[in-house]
Formats: sequence, C-alpha cells, structure tokens
Amino acid sequence: MEKRKLSFWQIWNMSFGFLGIQFGFALQGGFMSRIFQTLGADVDSIPGLWIAAPLTGLLVQPIIGYLSDNTWSPKFGRRKPFFLIGAILASVTLFFMPHSPVLWVAAGLLWVLDSSINISMEPFRALVADKLPESQRSNGFVIQTLIIGIGTWIASNLPWLVNKLGVTNEAAAGVIPPSVVVAFSVGGFVFLASILFTIFTTKEDPPADLEKFHLEKKESRFIPDLVLSLKEMPSTMKKLGVIQFFSWFAFFTMWSLSGPALTEHVFNAPKPVSKEYAKLDNKGNELKNNTNEIVFLNDEKASEYKQKDKEFNDASDLVGSATGIYGLSSMVFALLLTFYTMKNKINRKYIHMASLILGGLGFIYMFFAIPATLLYSFILIGFAWGSILSMPYAMLSSSVNPKKMGMMMGLFNMFIVIPQIIAALGGINFLYKLIGEAHINAMLLAGISLIIAGLCNFLITDKNAISG
Repeated sequence: MEKRKLSFWQIWNMSFGFLGIQFGFALQGGFMSRIFQTLGADVDSIPGLWIAAPLTGLLVQPIIGYLSDNTWSPKFGRRKPFFLIGAILASVTLFFMPHSPVLWVAAGLLWVLDSSINISMEPFRALVADKLPESQRSNGFVIQTLIIGIGTWIASNLPWLVNKLGVTNEAAAGVIPPSVVVAFSVGGFVFLASILFTIFTTKEDPPADLEKFHLEKKESRFIPDLVLSLKEMPSTMKKLGVIQFFSWFAFFTMWSLSGPALTEHVFNAPKPVSKEYAKLDNKGNELKNNTNEIVFLNDEKASEYKQKDKEFNDASDLVGSATGIYGLSSMVFALLLTFYTMKNKINRKYIHMASLILGGLGFIYMFFAIPATLLYSFILIGFAWGSILSMPYAMLSSSVNPKKMGMMMGLFNMFIVIPQIIAALGGINFLYKLIGEAHINAMLLAGISLIIAGLCNFLITDKNAISG
C-alpha cells in the first residue's frame, strides 16, 4: 500500500533530531583534533586516535538497524527508542569530553560519543524510508541535509562565539580552553532537546501486518539475517559503496587533519610543543609543579609559549568557523533541492557526481588559500557534503527491501566506516606523504579522493535509483 504524502513541516519535525546529532558530529569533527593536540598528541598520531569513531560505527550500526527493524511498541514506536537512548548517552559524553585530564581518556570518550551518535543516527535514516512514499524520498533526505547543514554551521562556530561572548579561549599548557568546554556543554543540551522534539512531534506507523511482523520477529536471528542481507545486497548498493569509500576517506581526512593542517599552512600558527619551552626530567618529560602545571625554562620561554598558544587557539577558532561554512553551503544546497524536488524529479547520479567533484576542487584550493579566502574551499566542500548526506541514501532506499531498511542502512554504513578505519590505521599518513611531508598535503589527498568518488558515479545504471 502506497504511503500517504507528508507536508513539509511533518517531514521537518521528523528530521529535526538531526540538528542535535549534527551538533555532536560537528563538535567532534571540528574540535577533537584540537583537544588531542592540547593533551599532547603529535599531528601524525591524530588519525590513529580517531579510529574509535569508525570502529564503533562498524559494530553498532548493523546491530541497531537490526534491532530497530524488529522493534514495535504502540507507545514508543519503532525507531524512537533508539533515538532517545543514543541522545542521552551522547549528551552526557559531550559534557564530560572537554574535561578529559589525559589523552587516553579523551580517546575513550570519543569511542563512547561516536557509539552514542550512531545509535541515534541510523534509525533516523530508516525513519524517512518508513514514513515517506517513494515520490518523497529524495525530498525527505534533502530536508534532513538542510537540518544537518544548520547544525554543522552553528556548532562549528560555537567556540568562536562563546569566546566573543567573553569566555576565554586560553588555558594553561595541557588544559582544554574554557570556550571549548562551554561549547561542548551547549552541544550536549541541543542534542537531547532536538531529539525530544522529534519524539514528541512525530508518530510512527505500525507495520502493515502486525501479526505477520510479530511472527517474523520471533523467527529472526541476527547472524543469519546479517549473512542473508549480505548475500541479498543489490548491485546498486555495492556500486554506491565504491563511491562512499572514496567520499568518506576524504571527509575523515578533513575531520582528523584539517585543524593542524590549516592552522599551520593558512594561518601560520601551529600548536607549540611544550617540551621546547619547559624544563624536562631525565626521561624527557615536562617537569610539573605542585599544582600540576608545566615548569618553563624561564619567564621569557613561558611568555613565548603563551603567545604562540594564544595564536594557535585563535587560529583554531577561525578554522572551526571556516569549517562551519561547509554546513552553511550544504544547507543552501539542500534548500534549493528541497524546493525543486517538491514538484520535480531529479537525476540523483549526476547531481551527486558534480557535487563531489566540486568538493574535491575545494579541498585542493586549500593549498592556495589565505585566511580571507579559505571560506571558498568550504563552500565547495559543502556542496559535496550536502549531496553525500542525501543522494546515496535516496538511491539506496529505492533499491532495497523495505522490511530490512534498518539492517540495510546499517550495512551500508560499512562503506562509510571501512575507509575511515583504513585512513586511521595509516592510510592518510602514508598517502599524503607521497605528495609531501607538509600536513596541508593531506587536504590535497582528500581532494583527489573526492574527485575519484565523483567519477565513480558512472557505475550507477539502475534507472529507479537514478531518477527520483
């Protein structure tokens, strides 16, 4: 039976929780590397510290997809229980993250944070397919992208805004600045509040045949269902997986290394290494006083370190704000597509191809950017991001069994997390150093990867997936 069409505001309400999810992702993507550097990580070790994020996605999303496919409660619905559980866990973790005393605690909390975000996120993707008829699928995913763009832009600017409101972005060596602490706390509140808004404004539809649903639920088993779903994976999903591989390799490179690369190359303000300014013990570690503060060689070195750290924190705020531009341009991209897809069909394949190639050019332009022109890079990257968050899912939802939408969305996540795992385990460091030792070359690598992803759209030939 054809699902009834929903109004713009009904689709908006059911997607609004993505605002909070994206607050979590944007704070994680824009400022985790800054936290790692503040706690003493060197730049080349940062991708490895990020490995928790894709690993949790690989494990969590198929399981959550399977569980949400096989859940129904007349009171709580099918997907909404998972929204809420993930939101509570993520909000608590966002609050504690910037209070991490040492590097391993921050890396561990990143693991918890990404798991929690994943618990909320994939059921949201499945909810669009649950609620909307085929004719509104593109529109539904594009509206999600619009909300994601809003969240990315606001959250990426939070530390800068908080600093402008009077909260300092300076702190002692090894201590995360108060402006970042406040920004993460705000993010935790927004995450939970926006998820609750969707829960209270959106009613889920029960399975068409409830008796059959309960019977299939009793007979279902995760591992056999997982194996069967892998065997039944349509060819379009596999081809989209190739595109996703290169797309997410590029964006993981940006999230993990754009902070150090751009503060160094564009702003000429790298993170100062405290060991170069401090007294060291016989093991080469910084000496600390009774209040656990680093003991500098002299007042001049302490002042020099403080000045350079101030320059780094100012540059990091500006990089974060520039990063938020890609959320803003993805929002404009989504807004234009929203109005267009309300009345017209689109060629998803060519829109996705063009968007990814433009994003790749944006990454490459970073090599030539100055602080005043860096925003142009992120404007182009935003076109790619807006398309990545909508077009592959719209194409996928037209190609899979609707009864297994949650499981398939979870499996589709493999094509997102595997490239990130490869990148974190040394793929980024190995490949960008083939171009050159400077960290900005990692952004050139991201650009090349995204252009390859765009060209891989020629693989998509299914007319149902292409047109929508």
